[in-house]
Amino acid sequence: MTHFRKIAAAAATALTLGTAAQAADIVEIASGDERFSTLVAAVSAAGLVETLQGPGPFTVYAPVNDAFAALPEGTVETLLKPENKGQLTDVLLYHVDDRKLTAEMIPNGSTYFKPVLASERLCISKGADGVSIADGTGETATVVVANIEADNGVIHVVDKVLLPGTRPDCN
Repeated sequence: MTHFRKIAAAAATALTLGTAAQAADIVEIASGDERFSTLVAAVSAAGLVETLQGPGPFTVYAPVNDAFAALPEGTVETLLKPENKGQLTDVLLYHVDDRKLTAEMIPNGSTYFKPVLASERLCISKGADGVSIADGTGETATVVVANIEADNGVIHVVDKVLLPGTRPDCN
């Protein structure tokens, strides 16, 4: 795990270099927040930094470090191996929508949303208790912080890593 932390720290440092005059994109915001060090390391390992620094717009459902830690032991380390880059990329793209969707733009009730991983769907539900997202495993993530604005989109912080699989029920 120490090696992984070194990679995450190096990736975060590399991604935060820039001038103060620049607005913060999704990667810069995530890199500047310790809660996302695992996500930043994964985005770097998947080669998605440039994509998520692009003009967007993007909505990123960003899992916190504790969400990655809750995966079965060894999962993160396995996904970060170069030979698993395709699988890691699929998992990460499952967390990205190619539109800017603030929490206010998500309709009440349950609705299917198409992440950038085009072959998959998420079921996003909004109600009095907030926003939750059902993934391909049938499990649900909760949006714990909504609407972190970036110059190329918005970040919603989630408490679970979303995993592709079968189409979730969306009632």
